[in-house]
Amino acid sequence: MKQHLNTLFVQSDGAFISCRGQTLVVRTDGEVRLRVPIHTIGSVVCMGRVNCSTPALALCAENGVAVSLCNASGRLLARVTGFTPGNVLLRRDQYRAADDEARCLAIAVPIVATKISNARTALLRAARDHGNVSDLLRAAIVRMAESARAALHATSLDELRGIEGEAASDYFSVFNHLITLPKPEGADFCITSRSRRPPLDRMNALLSFLYAMLAADARSACEAVGLDAAVGFLHRDRPGRPSLALDLMEEIRAFLCDRLALSLINRRQIRANGFELLEGGPVRMTDQTRRTVVVAYQKRKQEEILHPYLQERITIGLLVHIQARLLSRVIRGELETYPAFVWK
Repeated sequence: MKQHLNTLFVQSDGAFISCRGQTLVVRTDGEVRLRVPIHTIGSVVCMGRVNCSTPALALCAENGVAVSLCNASGRLLARVTGFTPGNVLLRRDQYRAADDEARCLAIAVPIVATKISNARTALLRAARDHGNVSDLLRAAIVRMAESARAALHATSLDELRGIEGEAASDYFSVFNHLITLPKPEGADFCITSRSRRPPLDRMNALLSFLYAMLAADARSACEAVGLDAAVGFLHRDRPGRPSLALDLMEEIRAFLCDRLALSLINRRQIRANGFELLEGGPVRMTDQTRRTVVVAYQKRKQEEILHPYLQERITIGLLVHIQARLLSRVIRGELETYPAFVWK
């Protein structure tokens, strides 16, 4: 079983990553802030104006540690890795499967149906915890159950994507009902619609940042297995888009990212003044808020769950790696159906 290694996040402006032997060294203002043995980390994420020496990049590449270069909002700009691992025969099987509409649909159906089911579970948990549930929330829960059933019987990828879009609209239409803070404090985090590039409110900025971190983890999981992260089955191919990583994210978003975002807000671990309104309307997190979110994300990944298919206890951080391995078995023909992660 793969071990859960930590991700090193570096986001201080002007930080410099170098190496000494088999150890990464992080300096800010000329002072050493952190020393990390290379064998203890699985990836490095640099956010904002962070520099990295060539020997440090080489050390990471030699040890299979991917270095992601992101902007301050968490958007991936570039990724430094060593030679692509894995079996070339697996990637050839992946390309053949991606060119086959029927095989794409067979893999995408459980992904979308489970994504909708897990998002519905988030609403059900909120309904259970809040007690006093609005008619709008009840109606959304019913419609999403219907969407999950419809996804299982979709006959084309376009039909499946349409069902997914309708379910996402239902989900985010009642997302504000999951915020338990009293007004006007809770109103500061209300979402009107999903906006990505750029995020136009605090909730969208928080979700986009969490999704960006999950996308980096999903991409690492694909590459660790030997799959091509750019060739997906649900998301269409597009230059620069890690389509397969986005496929793997779908079933995990509500369970990990949405749940964590709401927890941070409802427990007042982040506040409205931890976000900045930029000229033109975009919203971004302050450095301190971003640090809080990163720490919470890392702690959440260390929690253990019982994997519903393997029936083994794993850390949440390993979940996307497990799903990538299960998907590779489907592509090879060792499993008939992709066992998506169902949140119970």
